[in-house]
Amino acid sequence: MGVLSPQFGSLLPSLTTQALTTNYLNFNSGGGNDFAQQYLPEIYEAEVERYGNRTLGGFLRMVGAEMPMMSDQVIWSEQNRLHISYDGVACSAVGANGGNRLTIAAGQVNTIFPNMTVVIMDPADPSFTVKAIVTATGANAQGGAGGVQNFDVIPYTRAAVNAAVAGTGAVLKVFVYGSEYGKGSVGPSQGATGQSIQPQLTTFSNKPIIIRDRYAVSGSDTAQIGWVEVATEDGNSGYLWYLKAEGETRMRFEDYLEMAMIEGELANGIQSTAIAGAGIQMAPAAAGGAAANAGLIGTEGLFSAINNGGNVLSGYAGSLQDFDAVLENLDTQGAIEENMLFLDRKTELLFDNMLAQQNSYGAGGTSYGVFENSEDMALNLGFSGFRRGSYDFYKTSWKYLNDASTRGGSTNFVNGDNIDGVLIPAGTSTVYDQLLGTNIRRPFLHVRYRASQADDRRMKSWLTGSVGGAATSSLDAMEVNFLSERCLCVQARNNFVLFTA
Repeated sequence: MGVLSPQFGSLLPSLTTQALTTNYLNFNSGGGNDFAQQYLPEIYEAEVERYGNRTLGGFLRMVGAEMPMMSDQVIWSEQNRLHISYDGVACSAVGANGGNRLTIAAGQVNTIFPNMTVVIMDPADPSFTVKAIVTATGANAQGGAGGVQNFDVIPYTRAAVNAAVAGTGAVLKVFVYGSEYGKGSVGPSQGATGQSIQPQLTTFSNKPIIIRDRYAVSGSDTAQIGWVEVATEDGNSGYLWYLKAEGETRMRFEDYLEMAMIEGELANGIQSTAIAGAGIQMAPAAAGGAAANAGLIGTEGLFSAINNGGNVLSGYAGSLQDFDAVLENLDTQGAIEENMLFLDRKTELLFDNMLAQQNSYGAGGTSYGVFENSEDMALNLGFSGFRRGSYDFYKTSWKYLNDASTRGGSTNFVNGDNIDGVLIPAGTSTVYDQLLGTNIRRPFLHVRYRASQADDRRMKSWLTGSVGGAATSSLDAMEVNFLSERCLCVQARNNFVLFTA
């Protein structure tokens, strides 16, 4: 007798009356009959958004602007200080007419001339201040032929600058406050190499980088329906999983456009700041870092720019005295009245506590809410803005510094890599725009992207393959390509402040 094998759904009898896997269908054993569950589970079709809005972009849109450029490099010049001042000046007892000789630190051009009146200060001794008149200068004064960088002075109120500092290598500060000439005297020296101060050109530059990403899905998967409903931040919805993947790739790339401008770094051996003169080239140096030697130059981002010419406050603990030190430093720079604070959560709460301690209203020095200051209605322990001295500050939480997948990630809830926040001036600067052919005002912080009549590379996306409306090749897939070419311009970086742990 023939036997049919396999015997689907066969029941094998047992000597006793009991339910066995051999005589009952079993959908949970993982065997040949386990092709589905016997009972349909209760399914939540939509994903749970447990991380809220996951995008990190928007920071640069709040504080800056985006403008096109048509070159491999953007260069801008910034004003130097108007008045003459030198730090790190040494004093010796030898000088003309029985005075003292002051020597400027190496690498600086001497723009102090005879008959100028100067103030001499000792940073190590706040009580020491001497006013003097310059009697002679070294041969390297601006317009001269080079030589030692010194000038001789005679104090007004004493015989010498200071016997205690003369010859000891003390570091002094000197600045010019005017001049004095006698009756019938000859004025400043004349001629092409005479007493004339020429402004020095301080140039900054940056280069754009090309940022790319890609998502691919086969033609079969685009026609495959799923049981999870897609719902993403950019509005994609439905039961096609590739829509979610493509949408998340796009959102991730848009975040990269901002993150690259914040975290960008120039390769070692690339000089981008304080470049004087013409003929500037952004190219790797012969002894550059590994990336530079590979021909990858990089770009200068926000954090790098502030570290290279801005202000850095380390270890802010929430005291008013620490913050007042920031104000004192801003006074020495551009003194821009309105500024924005973008902080991580820890530092933002330090600011709230600092401000709350200054208000004595209510129980325990607490200010109550926005509803008629009623204790029963609302308790407001946060501050969105404040004024200190002559400065206004607008404070907000920066998601980029709080998100666990970026700089906010740590098992001890301590921010990574020491970045706690940044202070950004809210003003604008006047620059000449080659495209418009006129002077325009731009935010201190703005993005330049490559664009021309032939190609706009601000944010490009295109389809390749033979699926999803594309018909560019015989590839049975849809490839979504993303590309942008851009760089960040941090102008007047001396007015920016970086808060670090």
